[in-house]
Amino acid sequence: MKTRAELTYAAAGVDIDAGGELVRRIGPVAGSTARPGVIDGLGGFAGLFDLKAAGYSDPVLVASTDGVGTKLRVAIDTGQVDAIGIDLVAMCVNDLLCRGAEPLFFLDYFAAGTLDVEVTERVVNGIAAGCRASGCALIGGETAEMPGMYGGADFDLAGFAVGAVERGKALPTGLGAGDVLLGLPSDGLHSNGYSLARAVVRRAGLSWEDPAPFADTSLGEALLAPTRIYVGPVTASIKSGGVHGIAHITGGGLVENVPRMLPKGLAAKIDLGSWSLPPVFGWLRETGGLAEAELLRTFNAGIGMVIAVAPEFRDVVMAGLENAGQRAQCIGVVESGQCLRFSGSLS
Repeated sequence: MKTRAELTYAAAGVDIDAGGELVRRIGPVAGSTARPGVIDGLGGFAGLFDLKAAGYSDPVLVASTDGVGTKLRVAIDTGQVDAIGIDLVAMCVNDLLCRGAEPLFFLDYFAAGTLDVEVTERVVNGIAAGCRASGCALIGGETAEMPGMYGGADFDLAGFAVGAVERGKALPTGLGAGDVLLGLPSDGLHSNGYSLARAVVRRAGLSWEDPAPFADTSLGEALLAPTRIYVGPVTASIKSGGVHGIAHITGGGLVENVPRMLPKGLAAKIDLGSWSLPPVFGWLRETGGLAEAELLRTFNAGIGMVIAVAPEFRDVVMAGLENAGQRAQCIGVVESGQCLRFSGSLS
């Protein structure tokens, strides 16, 4: 009588040994992100964090989760996955800043059809780099190998960040008409608008390996410039006083994100001529035939974060940001009203 071949998990497409090897490799990487408050390293069923050891007396926890959108498609197609983890961390920790919170710890989710240990290690190295840059600890995560769910070299990423702010110190607070809006420059597209950007690249008939029409590098490398992490300079500005609100300019651009920090009865007026549109956005606008309204709602247009500051603190906050290596410029004001208004035009 013929017997059936014995099935194994590996034969079904899941390599537990590969997962174990990955955990072994990334252990020291995660350890490099340790900060006061971390109790255990990787390997437990859940991570522990001591808020008192982190220096808080009466903290409120602040949480954020995000991904990197279809920027991940560009990273996978080009094989340039080393910095995509920085994007993942940046998208989460920059959101925490909008509530005045200090990022404390980070967890990631990585899913693939077949676990490529080398590729996954490169991604996690990027996540750890983002955590070190933002002062938060990588205390756990999940690596899922799911054959049949993802094809070829495809994988997916999600991030989860937790921060804290002392009770009564959360932003936005104290916003009023006359507050000055400071714009902090972005490093390219950050992690939004890539479905449109990829459509423009297709229209132009270019490949990721072609020279970028707007930079001295390949098109793929130029569009994969990592999202800027604003934690250090902006946290210092918050502590210096006078910061009333912060908006992280992500999906929806300035159009949808600036109003998110404004209470009812207040609006913002932004002068589009107060900064120069970075070359990547000029190329996307021209090649894609994008209307200014479309560009402003899809991309950050060169402004990655907007800070609302009391007018009497403007110079102090700007100087503090500059001393921390972060440029800032006045791009508008808060005023009475119900809607965002633009003056001038992008150039």
